[in-house]
Amino acid sequence: MSNLCDKQNEPDNRQIDIDKVGVKGVKYPLVVLDKNNGIQNTVAELGLFVDLPRHYRGTHMSRFLEVLNDEGNVFHIDSIPRLLSAIRKRLNARTAHLEVTFPYFIKKIAPVSGRAGLMDYEIRFDATQSERKIDIIMWITAWVTTLCPCSKAISRYGAHNQRGKVTVSLRSSPQVWFEEVIEIIEQSASGSLYSLLKREDEKYVTEYSYEHPAFVEDVARNVAVKLNEFSNIAWYKVEVENAESIHHHNVYACIEKK
Repeated sequence: MSNLCDKQNEPDNRQIDIDKVGVKGVKYPLVVLDKNNGIQNTVAELGLFVDLPRHYRGTHMSRFLEVLNDEGNVFHIDSIPRLLSAIRKRLNARTAHLEVTFPYFIKKIAPVSGRAGLMDYEIRFDATQSERKIDIIMWITAWVTTLCPCSKAISRYGAHNQRGKVTVSLRSSPQVWFEEVIEIIEQSASGSLYSLLKREDEKYVTEYSYEHPAFVEDVARNVAVKLNEFSNIAWYKVEVENAESIHHHNVYACIEKK
């Protein structure tokens, strides 16, 4: 098939570099380290990209899948540097990018009944490799509950609460456990979520939240204080967004360690 035309390699006269070009939405089996069980099997959604110099019209999309499938039936997080190197080499690129997003499951015990249920958390890795360096950022998202301190202080009955989305992104060496960051997030709010609660559990978590009111600012600062205790975390960003229960808007706080 060498006589077929290669439109991607045609010259382009617009003289504009493309920062990232490639494939998105690729589903692939993934194995990740599990602090309590050794390993965990999940399914990831991948994005694979390279830079495209101004003198090329397009890139060869099929080559991304060729490189990925060369990894075999299962892709591992520790394979990121090798995969990026292979992408750069296969597509003759200066820079390669990889996005990996997947659900991670933890067995969580209800606080009173002791009933167990699986909780899912969203994990993401953004990795970039050039000739000189590799940069890997880990993202962890967990949902929490918050109870408004102001509402509690001014109301005769109860206080309004809401679910909050907390995302921690960080660079660390060596990598911290997913479970460690999730525990920090859940301990920093008015309460954490559970997949299975009996009535005695509902009573407990409701009263616990009432006794631990927290603004969105409190949650962000609480997470940051705990992350500062990790000497191996070089950079982090904490983002907290609450879906307000009595307002038609969300509230947001962000702290970044420069």
